[in-house]
Amino acid sequence: MPGIVECVPNVSEGRRLDVIDGLARVITATLGVRLLDRTSDPDHNRSVFTFAGEPDAVERAALALIDATYKAVDMRGHKGEHPRLGAVDVVPFVPLAGVTMAECVALAHRVGAAVAATHHVPVFYYANAATRPDRVRLPDIRKPEYEGLAAFLETTHVPDEGPRTLHPSAGAIVIGARPPLIAFNIELDTTDLKLAQRIAKEIRESSGGLPAIQAKGFMLTDPPRAQVSMNLLDHTVTSLPRVWQEVESRANAAGVRVLRGELIGLLPLDAALAAAGAALKLDGLVRDRVIEARFLE
Repeated sequence: MPGIVECVPNVSEGRRLDVIDGLARVITATLGVRLLDRTSDPDHNRSVFTFAGEPDAVERAALALIDATYKAVDMRGHKGEHPRLGAVDVVPFVPLAGVTMAECVALAHRVGAAVAATHHVPVFYYANAATRPDRVRLPDIRKPEYEGLAAFLETTHVPDEGPRTLHPSAGAIVIGARPPLIAFNIELDTTDLKLAQRIAKEIRESSGGLPAIQAKGFMLTDPPRAQVSMNLLDHTVTSLPRVWQEVESRANAAGVRVLRGELIGLLPLDAALAAAGAALKLDGLVRDRVIEARFLE
């Protein structure tokens, strides 16, 4: 069976549908790659594409998408709720089948070197592809954001590849290799941004909260409501039901109800089964109890 790699690039454009459609077409035009999902958010002004295929095809698609994005997105006019460093903010490669993490690290480094050489954009490596311990966590790299990064490119943020000057329209890019993660948001029935930020701080690992959880509080506009936005870095360590419970209990304690959850991109089948099992109070709901999974296996 050929090896399969997933790529989940995050692009700093979530409002212009014609541009987003064009970027999706760039991916689907790459032979050997399948576009699995696309999610856009106008408040975050961000789109997340999920595609997969054999490593060589995924590498070609990632480079083609980066090239197309740099032609279509200019960071000098970009505004959005989500932290970001560049037009293509982050490009993770995820081993799915028949591919090792080490091979995805090598793939990330090849793509990073190509982007730096072709586009003269600062490149940072993160997660398993990080070259230094202070760049394993994406938030640590992204903290200055696009507007503040230029001042740090000669000090704390010397890039792993490319120039020590910020590209005016493309910004910078973060590329890495990691296990599957779940991007999951919970919307609150309130416009109290401070409440969402407090809940996010209490539950994220870096503040002493739940292990393998990253979280931030945001304000959405249509309609106005606060959001707790999260990355579950390892759903076997902290599950979706646990995250929901922790956010909901804190919101309810403040007299606020939870409106809904939002999944960005895709999630592993085992994570969905764990969530369904918890909701239905079913013990032993695993993939061999799912009809389609039995056929696929």
